[in-house]
Amino acid sequence: MLDPFASDSFIVRAEVHILEIEPKITRTLELPMGLNFAELHEVLQAAFGWTDSHLHQFNVGGLIFGAPEFDQDGLFDNRIFEATQLRLIDFAFPYDPDGQPLTIVYEYDLGDNWRHLLRLERLPREEGVNYPRCVAGARSGPPEDVGGTGGYADFLDAWLDPDHEDHKAMRRWAGRKFHPEQCNLDAINKAMRVARGNYRFRQDKA
Repeated sequence: MLDPFASDSFIVRAEVHILEIEPKITRTLELPMGLNFAELHEVLQAAFGWTDSHLHQFNVGGLIFGAPEFDQDGLFDNRIFEATQLRLIDFAFPYDPDGQPLTIVYEYDLGDNWRHLLRLERLPREEGVNYPRCVAGARSGPPEDVGGTGGYADFLDAWLDPDHEDHKAMRRWAGRKFHPEQCNLDAINKAMRVARGNYRFRQDKA
């Protein structure tokens, strides 16, 4: 039986969507409390089909968490705190089930500027379940380097319209597996199982 006062008796449910896209691209994630924000970055990459090819950061109440070594020259306005040092368990979640969920913003590819809103709430852990897992989702994540929300809208216009002059080129560029309205939970959860750990790019350099 789970101890109601033990932190490992709980998980965090994250309702996530990419801002400024309609219809919304969403994921519902269930996350272990011990997950740090470098690991959360990897989970989000898997959830939306990103390839970890660009810079990213978390905005937590105005504090920025990520990989500080990418700002060794001090080019960013805000100090970047080490993401491996912040965990979901470090947050004070309201005990009232009707309380307001915590919200943070995850930004990926600071050029295309994909901003994801995460609404976090604490829930009892289910015995026998492996976390993290994605339990619901809508629509595919946009292709890498499509040009942000405006570029994605233009891309969809061409991808969906057989008479568009760029239709065939966009279909070839996105690949046969891409469909904007598909969300494969099995594939997402499989990707999550291999994504957990420290920052992938740091492992690649080791």
